[in-house]
Amino acid sequence: MPNPILSLRDVSLSLMAQAGPVDILRAISLDVAQGETIGLVGPSGSGKSSLLMLMAGLEHASGGQITAMGQDLTTMNEDALARFRRGNMGVVFQSFHLIPTMTALENVATPLELANVPDAFARAAAELQAVGLGERLRHYPSQLSGGEQQRVALARAAAPRPALFLADEPTGNLDSATGQTIMDLLFDLRDRHGATLVLVTHAPELAARCDRVLRMADGQIISDQRQTTPAPCHTEVSA
Repeated sequence: MPNPILSLRDVSLSLMAQAGPVDILRAISLDVAQGETIGLVGPSGSGKSSLLMLMAGLEHASGGQITAMGQDLTTMNEDALARFRRGNMGVVFQSFHLIPTMTALENVATPLELANVPDAFARAAAELQAVGLGERLRHYPSQLSGGEQQRVALARAAAPRPALFLADEPTGNLDSATGQTIMDLLFDLRDRHGATLVLVTHAPELAARCDRVLRMADGQIISDQRQTTPAPCHTEVSA
């Protein structure tokens, strides 16, 4: 694969427990191409979320090398990783991680301001409009439904126009109808920004929409399946 956007080589992750070190990930090697959509699936505890956290530079590998957009994440300190994420990655979690004292607009604009984007609030408003929240700019998280909060989180991830989206169970806290809307929006954001998408999911219908599905068990990738005809996207945004 020429010039993968994301590359892992013999990556491992061990965490210390009372009984000694526990191997969370073992000898993971993986290349992700520009524009690819990857679904990480497998049982709870298989290492899916831990692998995504390593890809995002939110967890430090115990061994191996992780390269994203030509930059070696394993050699960066926390500040350098934060700067790199700010300009290159959009990360969405199962829990929305919104700042409760900020409006939807402020939640999306603040990371842009930290990155010195001159039109931070205008861009934030445009992204919120794109996810169907043009009438909710001044609302606080407590005034929004779970689905609306996840839309704010999607807008915040998309606003820097990252090359790489990383999503950890983005529909996990939502009912099926709202989850469907979030799935549609996530794939729409990918298409609008021409981004690469890696997502962790337990939802078969979401995995079916990916170009490639990696199945994990016991901290390893046990299968790597390329899908020739991913399921089509729906683009309708419901309230």
